[in-house]
Parts: sequence; structure tokens; C-alpha cells
Amino acid sequence: MFEQLVNIICNYVEVEPENIHPESRFMEDLGFTSFDFMSMLGELEEEFDVEIEQHEAADIRTVQEAAAYLEKLKAEA
Repeated sequence: MFEQLVNIICNYVEVEPENIHPESRFMEDLGFTSFDFMSMLGELEEEFDVEIEQHEAADIRTVQEAAAYLEKLKAEA
């Protein structure tokens, strides 16, 4: 899950995969804008066939939090 997430992140920001860590924060560390983040969430929904709740997505700050949330959604599906 983490590796897939890293590959998708690299589509949105110019960061090398080896510089993306579980504790990396989307906005502060990786340079995401709000638009980038929302666009990425849309791609994640398609890629993993899940529905991301907007109010829950607002609490996601790090790559690990995103991976854990996606794993939870997949487990519930």
C-alpha cells in the first residue's frame, strides 16, 4: 500500500520516491497544495476502489495516515 501511495504522490509533486517517508507531511514536507491533495484523493478512490469521506480526509496529514486510512477502507469493503 505504501509503495503504491508513493508512486501516486510522485505524480503530483516533484519529490523523489526515496525522499517520501511514512512521517512525511503532504503540505509541509512534500509541497502539496490543497488542489493537489484533493486531486490525489480522487485518483486514490479510483485506484483502490474506495470512497474517501471529505471530513475524514481533512484529518490526513502524513503519508502513513493516508496509507492506514486506505487500508481501513479496503478492509471494510
